[in-house]
Amino acid sequence: MSRKSALVTGATGLLGRQVVRAFERADWNVKGTGYSRADGVLVLKVDLVNASEVADALDKTKPQAVVHCAANRFPDKCDKDPEGTRALNVEATRKLASLCAARDIFLIYISTDYVFPGKPGDAPYEADAKPQPTNLYGQTKLDGEHVVLEEYRRAGKQGLGVVLRVPVLYGDAEVPAESAVNILMDSVWKAQEDGAKIKMDHWALRYPTNDISVKYIGSDDRSKLPSILQFTSEDKFTKYGICQKFGEIMGLSIAAIEPNTEGNDPSASVQRPYDCHLSTKALRDIGIDVSTQDFTGWWRWNVKAFRK
Repeated sequence: MSRKSALVTGATGLLGRQVVRAFERADWNVKGTGYSRADGVLVLKVDLVNASEVADALDKTKPQAVVHCAANRFPDKCDKDPEGTRALNVEATRKLASLCAARDIFLIYISTDYVFPGKPGDAPYEADAKPQPTNLYGQTKLDGEHVVLEEYRRAGKQGLGVVLRVPVLYGDAEVPAESAVNILMDSVWKAQEDGAKIKMDHWALRYPTNDISVKYIGSDDRSKLPSILQFTSEDKFTKYGICQKFGEIMGLSIAAIEPNTEGNDPSASVQRPYDCHLSTKALRDIGIDVSTQDFTGWWRWNVKAFRK
């Protein structure tokens, strides 16, 4: 019996690498796509905005499943390059979905909790709650959701295109800047320097998540999958709270880090939501285990901060 095959876009990024490893553990034959860090063997160099390159990659790898992780996912960078962000997050996604639908390939589009407004008292958001992004990043990811489902509907392949929303991620980063969580460890170290003074958000709530489960991809009956799924940890922190936890784990003072409880600057171009906590009910309803890696336990292991 031949092994199942998968293709992961954005396979050189933080999430993409995790997804590739998950497929490998499940004994799938998996390839990735990347660009600047692609090795041309395990990770194919593919410009996702170039439809012919994407088609060639699909025809070469012949995947049964594609997980679309590639995106411009940093809100401030999105705001500085709206045209490039839309090209990757929306138009490239549309082309990929159209090509996958035409080939009967199961596609999971990775989206974000930032599709929701995150107003105080609204969370947790069910998968069918009304989206209302507060910034361009969230809007382009929501537009990406729409084009995926639209292309599969147009091809008469509903059920083969699925959206998976996730919150902020952390994990084995090649550089801390790959994750909005990992980078906070750098802030804790900078706080040890003489004269250091760092302001850190202590308003917006975040649910840092490590392990994005893809085990349900192997199901032969995908008709049971809702078109929109959500996965999240239940660990709740502000950025300042994460710094506190890192300081506790490392035995370092964060006295030089000042909590900022003011929330969004109304004049700022990028407005961040207060609380976009996702409900995982849609996954639980179809029998998917939504347990996640313990935040404190993972970081103790990662930095080898074991205590008796």
